[in-house]
Amino acid sequence: MTNRPNRRRFLSQTAAVTAGVGYFAGTSLATDAKPESALNALAAGCIGVGGKGGSDTSHIGNQGVRVAGLCDVDRDTLKKKGREFPDAEKFDDFREMLDKLGDKIDIVTCSTPDHTHAAACVQAMNMGKHIYCQKPLTWSISEARLMRETAEKTGVVTQMGNQGTSEDGLREAVEIIRSGAIGDVSEVHIFSNRPVWPQGGGRPDKVDPVPESLNWEAWIGPAPMRPYVSGAYHSFNWRGWVDFGTGALGDMACHTTNMPVMALKLWDPVAVTAVKNPGIVDGEQFPASSELMFEFPEREGLPPCNFHWYDGGNLPSNEIISMLPESFQKRIAKQREGGRKMSGAVVVGSKGIVFSPDDYGAKYYLLPKDQYEDYQLPEQSLPRIPFKASADERQKWEFVSTIKGEYEPGTTSNFGYAGRLTETILVGNLAMRAGEGQRIEWNAKELKSPNVESVNQFVQRDYREGWKLG
Repeated sequence: MTNRPNRRRFLSQTAAVTAGVGYFAGTSLATDAKPESALNALAAGCIGVGGKGGSDTSHIGNQGVRVAGLCDVDRDTLKKKGREFPDAEKFDDFREMLDKLGDKIDIVTCSTPDHTHAAACVQAMNMGKHIYCQKPLTWSISEARLMRETAEKTGVVTQMGNQGTSEDGLREAVEIIRSGAIGDVSEVHIFSNRPVWPQGGGRPDKVDPVPESLNWEAWIGPAPMRPYVSGAYHSFNWRGWVDFGTGALGDMACHTTNMPVMALKLWDPVAVTAVKNPGIVDGEQFPASSELMFEFPEREGLPPCNFHWYDGGNLPSNEIISMLPESFQKRIAKQREGGRKMSGAVVVGSKGIVFSPDDYGAKYYLLPKDQYEDYQLPEQSLPRIPFKASADERQKWEFVSTIKGEYEPGTTSNFGYAGRLTETILVGNLAMRAGEGQRIEWNAKELKSPNVESVNQFVQRDYREGWKLG
């Protein structure tokens, strides 16, 4: 999946990494500490350059990559980002950018709404471009499978933007769980503070004029056309709409489940049930809250495991919460009284638990605390990025350095991994389409449910005329 550089060169760059058990704080990379780059010969075209896409574009540029093209459907956003990269050509349709700059760029970043990820990235990979794509990798399950297969076929370097994958804390927690320190894991509980956008309503009963600065045709992309409504979809609230986003689950699960999925090989669930499911509202929006249960069979010697997902204020049982540090129990008590919602991951083993209060899985507790006071970390088996920085900067460095052939381990969240993670997560959204308590069996090989055929139509979508995959 990735290019492999000279091992001696990599080892010469790498400082020894040591860490203790417990809470890991993030650090920032000082300007004079940034890794030197000889990447002036590499060029990138960046698709989606506002919001998260704005920082993705800047971080790629900070790695010494020349930003040759900027693309955004909002020409006001495009103009603003153009001040940072005045030499970059500007486009409001990624199809035009790829056609014009195809032989002039080596890298494509994609930070658009979920529903256009696959259309842009599959085309770019087939042109031989290395891809950095934001999470979730795709809008649909079948697109995630295609992205993984296309990356493997083309051999380009790929990375999905679940930044916590680059963090030492996440990799250390994975090693601890894999070592058997908490015993056999039979259940995982993930609770999220999402959604933080409108969700649970129907389509607005009005139509507004499309702003002159907005290419609405390109924003809709492969999804069914609908009228523009100011503030309803563009630029942030699209996540709650089933035609464009993947809801709270799609937004955050590629972050919050990343650590346990990697540690426990939680691929290809055999069933998913929406335990609490108000349902898709008018076929338009995800519900304001949900609770899901994924079932995983025995996997390469690992015992069967159930993964529970909670969003919109839903939380695990008091029995699970009582296992957490007292400070977090108090925060959760305040949430139940209407206070600020929090996120967390609880990996329950037969001997102990790993608890991460961090969306990225980069900070963790090994509990009960007194049981692990003298615990010695297992031998390091996963690579570490050889400098301190923000998770975003570390992940972009890993991506670009792999392209250069200077980072031997390669990208950790490459599409071989990220595609499987996204497939696993998005099966949960099929459960949103069914009734509360309906157990949906899942055949991952064939990408379909054998017992609830009505949800199979949502595994993929028919692209609107003028849009295609590849």
